[in-house]
Amino acid sequence: MNAIISASELASDLTGPRPPVVLDVRWQLGGPSLRSAYEQAHVPGAVFVDLDADLAGPAGAGGRHPLPDVAEFGAAMRAAGVDADRDVVTYDGGQGWAAARAWWLLRWTGHPSVRVLDGGLAAWEGPLEAGEPEPEPGSFRPAPGALPLLDADGAAALARTGLLLDARAGERYRGEVEPIDRVGGHIPGAVSAPTSDNVTADGRFRSAGELTGRFGSLGVSEGRRVGVYCGSGVSGAHQVLALAVAGVPAALYVGSWSEWSSDGSRPVATGPEPQ
Repeated sequence: MNAIISASELASDLTGPRPPVVLDVRWQLGGPSLRSAYEQAHVPGAVFVDLDADLAGPAGAGGRHPLPDVAEFGAAMRAAGVDADRDVVTYDGGQGWAAARAWWLLRWTGHPSVRVLDGGLAAWEGPLEAGEPEPEPGSFRPAPGALPLLDADGAAALARTGLLLDARAGERYRGEVEPIDRVGGHIPGAVSAPTSDNVTADGRFRSAGELTGRFGSLGVSEGRRVGVYCGSGVSGAHQVLALAVAGVPAALYVGSWSEWSSDGSRPVATGPEPQ
């Protein structure tokens, strides 16, 4: 199954005999919750999921958005109506990062059928509804490990032996600016691969062929292990999603730069080159 779904495909699926569970994951970095915006207008039947509360654990030594407690994540997904045998579609305001984080967590914990709405809510042309639905509780029980996961040591090793992609903006990779974390720069050996280059101006993913060409130019090749990190494991999930569209499996370093840079003993590289 393709990891993304178009607005027209979602509209069709919502009229079918067993429509997908739709999760609204609108979120903004450093900003207040967007639940109020969701309550004013959302895709019919969509259930709001809070990235900071439901898709991440408390910020700390493991980074700004570490993995959530698996039991708590499972409870949140069941409360949203997620079943193991029912399709799930996630969307956000259009950037795609938060929706991809929900996609990745559900896939990592074993859900077999999750897609991201290509272009997010901005691409939706159907009706919107207000308020908040009360879904029937779902039956999904998370079983972590269905997708590959990296810790700090694993990311460092992969940068030496495979291909580690840094999904942040180029200026953060180069260490020219660092608006959030302790220090700028990148994991030694990582290759700059900004997530923004995976989408067109309207926020939709480039074609599978275009993405294959892009990742090939960055060093992706058959048999080479690929990993991704970003600032805190959110935009990196979007990069893993783009790689999936291109048919490339990739591991995610969830702690990402926010974890790596918090430890002053870890090496930091700067400049445009991996080393």
